[in-house]
Amino acid sequence: MGCKLNFSETSTFANMLQELGVLTAAKGEQADICLINTCSVTEVADHKCRQAIHRMVRQHPGAFVVVTGCYAQLKPEQVSKIEGVDLVLGANEKANLIQFLSDAFVHRSATATYMTEKTKDIRSFAPSCSRGNRTRYFLKVQDGCDYFCTYCTIPYARGFSRNPSIASLVAQAEQAAREGGKEIVLTGVNIGDFGKTTGEQFIDLVKALDQIEGIRRYRISSLEPDLLSDELIDFCAQSRAFMPHFHIPLQSGSDTVLRLMHRHYDTQLFADKIHRIKQVMPDAFIGVDVMVGCRGETPECFEETFEFLSHLDVTQLHVFPYSERPGTSALKIPYVVSDADKRERSHRLLQLSDAKTQAFYQQYIGSEAEVLFEKAPRGKAMHGFTKNYIRVELPASEARPEYDNELMQVRLAGFNHDKSALMLSILKS
Repeated sequence: MGCKLNFSETSTFANMLQELGVLTAAKGEQADICLINTCSVTEVADHKCRQAIHRMVRQHPGAFVVVTGCYAQLKPEQVSKIEGVDLVLGANEKANLIQFLSDAFVHRSATATYMTEKTKDIRSFAPSCSRGNRTRYFLKVQDGCDYFCTYCTIPYARGFSRNPSIASLVAQAEQAAREGGKEIVLTGVNIGDFGKTTGEQFIDLVKALDQIEGIRRYRISSLEPDLLSDELIDFCAQSRAFMPHFHIPLQSGSDTVLRLMHRHYDTQLFADKIHRIKQVMPDAFIGVDVMVGCRGETPECFEETFEFLSHLDVTQLHVFPYSERPGTSALKIPYVVSDADKRERSHRLLQLSDAKTQAFYQQYIGSEAEVLFEKAPRGKAMHGFTKNYIRVELPASEARPEYDNELMQVRLAGFNHDKSALMLSILKS
């Protein structure tokens, strides 16, 4: 459930189980083990996790059910009381999930066991570099967060910032290259904070990964604006394999709200970073996280956000409504936004996002580009991405299994039916 980091971890758990002889259950087959790696970024996420757990228990009666991840860390007792759950593991225990699972599976009891540490005691790091059933690899380079923004529970769910060594991450990327991987996405909770454990720096990790010739593309999943250095931007602009693609959390375009959130920057710093990226990488795709309806976001503050984003040269907005999280200091802020206002504000920003994305795509219609194709279900259209993250679509009638994980030159045509991608034609070599 949830983020790319969870996907990476879950894929790694699956690989480790397969090495022990465990097979993925076929469609319609009764599973012996069910593993749910949960998310808890919002109340909606908690609800979806509970639904997933109930669905697994219902569809696989008698299976050994393991629940881990952020929701399990934050509410272990609540999760353990869900009928059918056998084992609940927190963030610290996740690093040894296979051992815990094996022991509990052999000595299965009638009641669920849960094991979680307090935030200050979460110190383990579970390495992960996997593609699961996808084309791109996801390399976990960092975990945890020291920021403690007023609205967020992630530091409590994942602990303080920590990371492995550059050498170990380079070794994992080299292994991905040997397995035929061509693109790696760097994942983590607060990636720019890399180095707290080892005394190294994120820019040095980027430079080391760039030298692995077998990997043709890297993408950085998300970087806090205050940790996005000019040195890193300039390096990516001239690097061999780091793509002109950034995802930067803004959360609010109102300085008043940013202060209430305890964010580590203001709108001027954010705008300066966007300007710097576009100055050295005019073709860069820039995605931005925006939260609407948080406590303290008056109508005037939201209008400041809307105006700020309207004039900002970004490509896409990831918009999500604020969700009350128990134990967060945001609950002390008196001004509360109604659900109706949250929906209306989300709608306006999503319309703005669509307009910006389509305008960005429009510039490239008729041009040539290199695309990495991703495998598609049989009979379905095939998709892929250009270097600057333009999503492209190849009709099912032209898709070929051998295109999966291949870098190919294409010509970009007009929009597909819902304007979520550009259609294309493959250029013959």
